[in-house]
Amino acid sequence: MQDNDIIAAKGACMRETDRGSASRTYLTTAEVADYLRLKERKVYDLVRQGAMPCVRVTGKLLFPRQSIDLWLMNHLEGDRASSRPVPVVLAGSQDPLLEWAVRESGAGLALLCHGSGDGVRRLLAGEVMVAGMHLLDARSGSYNRPETLGLGGMRDLVMVRWARRRQGLLLAPDNPLGINGLEDLVRDTVRVAHRQPDAGAQRLLTWLLARAGIDTGRLHFTPHPSLNEDDLALSIRQGEADAGLGVEAAARRQGLAFVGLHEEAFELALRRRSYFEPPIQRLLAFARETRFAERAEALGGYDISELERVVYNA
Repeated sequence: MQDNDIIAAKGACMRETDRGSASRTYLTTAEVADYLRLKERKVYDLVRQGAMPCVRVTGKLLFPRQSIDLWLMNHLEGDRASSRPVPVVLAGSQDPLLEWAVRESGAGLALLCHGSGDGVRRLLAGEVMVAGMHLLDARSGSYNRPETLGLGGMRDLVMVRWARRRQGLLLAPDNPLGINGLEDLVRDTVRVAHRQPDAGAQRLLTWLLARAGIDTGRLHFTPHPSLNEDDLALSIRQGEADAGLGVEAAARRQGLAFVGLHEEAFELALRRRSYFEPPIQRLLAFARETRFAERAEALGGYDISELERVVYNA
């Protein structure tokens, strides 16, 4: 698009928003052309060049409105022109459904999942393309607030909902110790697996214990932290620990018992320009397929009804 076209389109979007029709989740070719004040032929040209985000459903083009707005802002800010190459890496918290989708989609993202806090640091340093996170703010009870994570200064930060997940206690198969809640973790016989301090699960565990009036000093933690969901689940499966906090999907994957405690938001944080890179678009396109929904159901503990919703756009 030429600069004049972009500026005109931005103004058109603002007028369209005022009319209220911009609340639609998906736009047709005719609607997106009207939304951007472009000719339909120009829209088809942009799609053919791979320059405009869209999905194809039974041969028909549909345009996610939020993606179109992000695309327009990306061009206006000149993010692409001023950016340096970003490693094609997904960091942050490990999520079983996300890992599977990265592999099955052929997105080409390398995985470096060492916890939400590590993902935040790597995203700020420009070391990764995207970071998965589920960091609870203890004061507000909300998740992934950029200003509390040190991400408030990123002028092009975008956060996209991946799923809501069920967190709870992972326990040995058949729950031989009869652990039914947090209050049972204080027993002398219960060894509790734990995560590194800046991991989302550890932050959540601390918050849940405080809310229940349980002093963390009364728990008997294992000597070393587990660096991801699978490590924690495996430590329980192998008898190195008796319980630990994690997602239901990790419990099912290792054949563990599970006691649900909390539902949380898991989101993808990335720079606006990265949202339009082929690895991210391939991943999100795959997540719209029926096979993805079936996998989420099979893994358990996922609500994907808000998948791809933009929850923050700097």
